[in-house]
Amino acid sequence: MASFVEISRHNLIPLSVTSLCACPCRLLSNRSPITPKLKLNLLFHGSQPLFRLRPSSIYFNRRLITVVARAEPDESNADEEINKGHVLPAAKNSLSELQHKSSQLRKRIVFGLGIWISVGGAVLAGGWVFTLALAAAVLLAAHEYFELVRSCGITAGMTPPPRYVSRVCSLICALMPILTLYFGNIDISVTSAAFVVAMALLMQRGNPRFAQLSSTMFGLFYCGYLPCFWVKLRCGLAAPSLNTRIGAGWPYLLGGQAHWTVGLVATLISFSSIIAADTYAFLGGKAIGRIPLTNISPKKTWEGAIVGLGGCMATSVLLSKILSWPASLLSAIAFGILNFFGSVFGDLTESLIKRDAGVKDSGSLIPGHGGILDRVDSYIFTGALAYSFIKIFLPLYGV
Repeated sequence: MASFVEISRHNLIPLSVTSLCACPCRLLSNRSPITPKLKLNLLFHGSQPLFRLRPSSIYFNRRLITVVARAEPDESNADEEINKGHVLPAAKNSLSELQHKSSQLRKRIVFGLGIWISVGGAVLAGGWVFTLALAAAVLLAAHEYFELVRSCGITAGMTPPPRYVSRVCSLICALMPILTLYFGNIDISVTSAAFVVAMALLMQRGNPRFAQLSSTMFGLFYCGYLPCFWVKLRCGLAAPSLNTRIGAGWPYLLGGQAHWTVGLVATLISFSSIIAADTYAFLGGKAIGRIPLTNISPKKTWEGAIVGLGGCMATSVLLSKILSWPASLLSAIAFGILNFFGSVFGDLTESLIKRDAGVKDSGSLIPGHGGILDRVDSYIFTGALAYSFIKIFLPLYGV
């Protein structure tokens, strides 16, 4: 309970007082020649005055002094309130924040497991199952990309493409993987799509802007062209991986040993390496992260990147021993390094877009994870790098 000491000024009368009271607000005299007469009332908040001091005089330098002393809260009373079930506001806030984080972590784990089980099944199935699943993910990712381009953070410095152009581009991006599987290449589809979109932008009403053309063309490249390399990797590299022991016991109804191709093994290793890189980089950054990696994403650190690189390389080497591909240990290490840099570059590219858009996540479709683009950003560039590495640098596709 708080106590108050009130001091008011009267007339000047010389008097010497060495101490006024024994409370914490004790006033000591400095014997100044200016002596205002003071009337002191000592009272306790919430009760009647215990006693009054008659007008007296005291030596002071100031003409008017008001002293308010507030007592510290009684810890025993606070403990009693907590014991009685009355939780303090700070405790309530920390408890609710802890519950929220725990709920988000549960959602992240549950939906993450569901996503990767579905993705693993699509990769194993291959063919049209894998292609249609990829096309659906590309459609959602392209929609989120064009929504980011239309956000206030980006449109403050540029003119976004019209909404109908964005929707057409999203559909074209989703068709590109299907056309890649059907025709076996993506050059014709990309060129035709770029021509159609450019004509639509140039012939629109009003005043066309270069920013509209550049953001739309990058969307076709980023969300449509690059993911098509996963189709070329998984379905295009049909050379059998004869040394893979799992293929020897694979059921005949599911394709038998011929089902385990270089494309399937390379896709599984690449996907697993990317997951390991993200996981180890996150854990390493939380544990020992100190030095920021880049201003684009302040939470990423050099320590986390180094740990992620080690985890990616270890996963690639381990799976290469299990699946007997690639045959060379040096090739497995190089494949792991390539997957790591592709995942980091894709992650930073999407972080740059989100930073300019002024948002934390590209969407809210997946609880605990954000949008589709937040989950697939590490895979966008990696497919093209992995396919080029296997086609160009590995003799006989690494078999």
